Amino acid sequence: MGTIDPQAFIKGMALLGAGVAAIGCLGGGIGCGTAAGKAVEGVSRQPEASGKIISTMVIGAALSEATSIYALLVALLLLFKA
Repeated sequence: MGTIDPQAFIKGMALLGAGVAAIGCLGGGIGCGTAAGKAVEGVSRQPEASGKIISTMVIGAALSEATSIYALLVALLLLFKA
C-alpha cells in the first residue's frame, strides 16, 4: 500500500462535499412545489381568502428558495476550493 497524497485527499473530499451540498438544492424545489399546491387547495376551498393565502405562499416560497441558494453557495465554494 502506498501513501495517500494529502492534497489529493482534500481535493476529493471537497468535491464529494460539493456534491452532497448540491443535494440541498432539491429542498427548495420540493418546498416551493408543496407551498404552491397547498395554496391552490386553500384558494379553491376559500376563494375569499385568496389574497392572504397567496401572500403567505410567496413569503414561504422565498424562504424555501433562500435555503436552496445557501446550499448552492456552499457547493460552489467547495467546488472552487478543490
